[in-house]
Amino acid sequence: MDNVNPFTLTLSPTTGKGNKSRAGERPPAVEIRAVSKKYGRVNALDRVSLSIGAGEFFSLLGPSGCGKTTLLRIIGGFEDLTSGEVLIDGEDCGFLPPYVRKTNMIFQHLALFPHMNVFENVAFGLRRKGVPRSQIIERVQSGLALVRLNGFERRMIDQLSGGQKQRVAMARAIVNDPAVLLLDEPLGSLDLQLRLQMQEELRRLHRSIGNTFIYVTHDQGEAMTMSDRIGVMNEGRIQQVGTPVEIYEKPRTRFVASFIGHTNLWEGEIIEKTPGGYLVSCRKVEVRCISDESFEVGQRVTVAIRYEKIGLAKGTAGECTVPAAVTERTYLGSAVRIETRVVNGNTLTADLADTARGQHIQPGDQIELEFLPSAAVAVAD
Repeated sequence: MDNVNPFTLTLSPTTGKGNKSRAGERPPAVEIRAVSKKYGRVNALDRVSLSIGAGEFFSLLGPSGCGKTTLLRIIGGFEDLTSGEVLIDGEDCGFLPPYVRKTNMIFQHLALFPHMNVFENVAFGLRRKGVPRSQIIERVQSGLALVRLNGFERRMIDQLSGGQKQRVAMARAIVNDPAVLLLDEPLGSLDLQLRLQMQEELRRLHRSIGNTFIYVTHDQGEAMTMSDRIGVMNEGRIQQVGTPVEIYEKPRTRFVASFIGHTNLWEGEIIEKTPGGYLVSCRKVEVRCISDESFEVGQRVTVAIRYEKIGLAKGTAGECTVPAAVTERTYLGSAVRIETRVVNGNTLTADLADTARGQHIQPGDQIELEFLPSAAVAVAD
């Protein structure tokens, strides 16, 4: 074993998604403790705390300007923090330069060298570190094999497609064997079909090497499909951290409910506590909701109901039934979107999977919509 290349061992399948424990049960690879970042009077980050498990695919999701890229750059050492701590594998790295951290970063614009071929681009960081030539050749070949670019060593960068350039950037990052790979919207410039293909490549790569991935995106679809857990950010703060299912099914704030998926939002007031949730009065409509949050009777909340969780009324016991006037119908292929106005003056939009039935509905029709209490979530305003 003494003569085995340790890099080759790192690239062996380790903790792929199929055999990982829950993120909270893993030792932390990255700990963010009350990190703040100010640019003059602007708070880019406001006392952000976060723990990311070893081997986890963790996404920072949020709109432009929410602080997600700033946080990623602080983890990588490309930005200085104003206050707080950043620990990587238990080591305080808050003010260490990037080249001494156990991280590597893939930037949105890739930063490949056009005057170098694929091999030279991938080998660049290893040469800067003084790695022996024999190890460089082995590592580069292993890295290119992982991203399925065997035989592309002598190609120049301008001879590659967009997806192949992305793979070169991935190979250049992983050959340095980082404990944590940082990805700053690396797929943002690709067209939709190629972006979907590269999402699958990233998932496969993560399963293969088992390192910790921290991925920044404003695309909820990317975050939902690739991540073990997601941290939703807004205005320099973490709004919620959870698995894709937790984030989608049980949002904790109005912002998370509105940012993820398509959601009806009704303002209301708690009138009664119920097992597992609350009864909320939304003007003239009372809605039974689920919630893990602690609210008091009389407190103002928002009721979030996903479009696809609403259907045409069938008189099913336990459903909340709402009379509605149709204002718009849109054919989506897999569903028909029905926009309505209900008795309390609110709008209620439903995505009906029964497209044959939905196609018969026209603006001006009076219909009844229904949804289960488990489809309605009470969230903080």
